[in-house]
Amino acid sequence: MSADWYRRTLIYQIDPSLFLDSNGDGCGDLRGVIDRLDYLQTMGVGTLWLLPIFASPFRDAGYDISDHRQLEPRFGSEEDWRLLLREAGKRGIRIVLELVLQNTSNQHPWFVQARRDRHSRYRDYYIWSDQPVDDGNQPIFPSVEDSIWQWDEQAGQFYRHLFYRHEPDLNLANPAVVAEIEQIMGYWLDLGVAGFRLDAASHAVEQAGGGDEEQGVWLLERLSTLARRINPECVLMGEVDVEPERFVHYFGDGNRLALALDFWVNNHLFLALARGQAEPLIRALHRRPTPPDGASYAVWLRNHDELDLERLTERERKEVMEVFAPDPHMRAYGRGIRRRLAPMLRGDVAHQALAQALLASLPGTPILRYGEEIGMGDDLRRPERLSVRTPMQWSAERNAGFSTAASARLAAPIIDQGPFAFAQLNVVAQQADDLSLLSRCRRILQARANLAEVGEGQWQILDSGHPAVFAIVHRAQSSSVMICNLSGKPVRLGDELNATLKGYEPILADRNHAAAEHESLTLAGFGYRWFRRQPSEL
Repeated sequence: MSADWYRRTLIYQIDPSLFLDSNGDGCGDLRGVIDRLDYLQTMGVGTLWLLPIFASPFRDAGYDISDHRQLEPRFGSEEDWRLLLREAGKRGIRIVLELVLQNTSNQHPWFVQARRDRHSRYRDYYIWSDQPVDDGNQPIFPSVEDSIWQWDEQAGQFYRHLFYRHEPDLNLANPAVVAEIEQIMGYWLDLGVAGFRLDAASHAVEQAGGGDEEQGVWLLERLSTLARRINPECVLMGEVDVEPERFVHYFGDGNRLALALDFWVNNHLFLALARGQAEPLIRALHRRPTPPDGASYAVWLRNHDELDLERLTERERKEVMEVFAPDPHMRAYGRGIRRRLAPMLRGDVAHQALAQALLASLPGTPILRYGEEIGMGDDLRRPERLSVRTPMQWSAERNAGFSTAASARLAAPIIDQGPFAFAQLNVVAQQADDLSLLSRCRRILQARANLAEVGEGQWQILDSGHPAVFAIVHRAQSSSVMICNLSGKPVRLGDELNATLKGYEPILADRNHAAAEHESLTLAGFGYRWFRRQPSEL
């Protein structure tokens, strides 16, 4: 065991309600996750990030929490939770839970009491005002909410909500609220979780500091201290959508976040994919501050939200939109794309595999969203971000093998039309096909799981000699060179990169290559090749 295990792991993000239904009620559950642990292990998954599993009215996919210490009944019992921890542990898989700091459901007992009694101690658990206040914040979902203030007739005041009106903001400047959050963390840590993903961490920090980010970092220090006191290996992973220079506030000296979700690199990775050129990604990595000891970055392609492109310039954002979301109904909130990766890349298996190889090449901890390994599509008939929240497609059987329930009872509709319909696109169909996306992703992720230097070592961008090619070397005890062609055309690499590869052995490629190709190294369209040199050869 190691306190910096998060540098060497692959994180797999699961929405339990949409992964696998074990009891036929139409909703995925913890027993369903348990049933697929072997499947995850074959991909080299070391950590499961579970989206909210707490009691909730589920008006916002469980982010509207009504009881932080109560497991949502539809997911199973505490016995199921303990079994998941045991079975995952047997396979070397840790569990990270979502921790929603910014808000609760308006059905949470705290808010019920706060509305009822102005003199209740819970009144100060939330943010109230006699009149709406312009504090510089705008609604997170501008096409849905036109204000961050909502009048409450029973309370006789307005309450603030950065997100939906049914999710009142917690008053994180109130030490009593933070003490409650600490107790919630302690409860789940005692039950065996390995860490938490802090939802809306940058908003929470600003709120804890009265609008001042630097004044609010005490919140992260306090939560980190509590977590590591209970479990020295606990990891806090924060949703930090900020400019690179501000990451320093969230890392501190390694005493705040262990992992920062890097939206800056994510945005520029998609700009690079849209252009078929490596420069935007290289530029983003060079601007990223070196994290302190005890901290690192988390990187991903797509998640459960829209692809928020706010870190790009207006011109760059428009460029990505035109390539990956040409129709307005593919976009969300005036800033992002509500599509999955596969449809954005037109279902091209080679292009998707290249994107996964590129992600796995980056310095940082890679995160894979469920279904990405088979190229699942989206359902643009569903509103907002729900378009990318559809059940996992396990087989061509009824309901994609997700559930035996009647279709009307499913947690979300199955994708049953178009090129990404479950009848053609599913796990079973790809299992035995060596050229399928699932098989390619397994090879990529298994290889990445064995390269400790990518998570722990020093990295350097290499001159590939071609604008479409991303080349990087990671050095620790071993050394790895990872090369990816972002264009659909074959390329020949420069002499300098060929010379760099002297003494390296190939460990992964998108296709078979001749044994001795260093003198004229080539990459196919959307091709990738990884090489490694062992310590004895350095």
